[in-house]
Amino acid sequence: MDATTVGIYREQTDRWIARRRALDVRAAAALRRAAQDGPVVDLGCGPGFHVDALGPAPVVVDAAEPMVLRSVGVGGRGVVGDLEHLPFRAGSLGAAWASRSYVHVPRARLPLALRELHRALRTGAPIAVTMIPGDHDGADLPGDDFPGRWFALWSSDDLRDVVEGAGFDAVSVAGTTGGRPGTGRLLVTARRARRLADTVGPGMGLLVCGLNPSEYSADAGVPYARPGNRFWPAALRAGIVTRDRDPLHALTEHGVGFTDLVARATPAITDLDRGEFAAGLARVERLAARSGARVVCFVGLAGYREAVDRHAVAGPQPHPIGGARAYVMPSTSGLNARSRVPDLAEHLAAAAALRGA
Repeated sequence: MDATTVGIYREQTDRWIARRRALDVRAAAALRRAAQDGPVVDLGCGPGFHVDALGPAPVVVDAAEPMVLRSVGVGGRGVVGDLEHLPFRAGSLGAAWASRSYVHVPRARLPLALRELHRALRTGAPIAVTMIPGDHDGADLPGDDFPGRWFALWSSDDLRDVVEGAGFDAVSVAGTTGGRPGTGRLLVTARRARRLADTVGPGMGLLVCGLNPSEYSADAGVPYARPGNRFWPAALRAGIVTRDRDPLHALTEHGVGFTDLVARATPAITDLDRGEFAAGLARVERLAARSGARVVCFVGLAGYREAVDRHAVAGPQPHPIGGARAYVMPSTSGLNARSRVPDLAEHLAAAAALRGA
């Protein structure tokens, strides 16, 4: 998280507590009732305002040590940790609550932070996250009584997109606007789905877009994870990545991100409905525009033909996607015997080259 923001909470704990109170206690209690087997976690717990509603003995996490100590004092089990690097093993949590803590994650990094939350939750586990409505992203929020904290404010539609892209379904965003920046409330409720979370974030020049993830990939948390899929061998050969089956390294070191035209994981593409392609394309367009991606590379002609141009052939496309150049290449699935790794590598290299075009 933003180090300056954490420092303010660490150094001004008592003053902050004196000026704040519990918010959304009913929503926290409702989350506890819906929790799966496994710990309930309060992310960005502060002094433990919601411990009683989330209890008994929820796991409390905060990057500011004095806040964790206060939460432990009222019945929480404390962990000092960062929302962007959660200290939990995969699939270990039964529910997650976060009261205005993710507002301190910059907009460009929120998809990765929620991807990390998706990783730590059990399939089906509920989340309830409160955010602040508005249009701001920086450390200069007007009227902040603790100046210097980073605030990322969101619209309901953009926030819903990001949560769904992070692998959640049953997403609901409701709330009220305030009279000045930093006031108002957005309550996001959702459920951790058996989906593959997007890997998108700052510095992403090339966005690789699959048709939809297999259940194998969704469970592995890695796009194109099946041993017979030729995406990663082709990507390594093309030089656009340097680690096999490591999407986070591809993003942070090479600016290559990953999403899917349809987020729902299925055993086969024949399980998809036609309307899902159009809805998925609209989401990918918004993602490309919001992230500033230079190129979107669609892996597989079938989905692109269904959603955009039924006569499309492999190569650069005339229609931009959210302001980004579009490229379409053959499927890398092992079922597509006509395309070999060298050919697929040429397509990925050509798509990547468009970043500088």
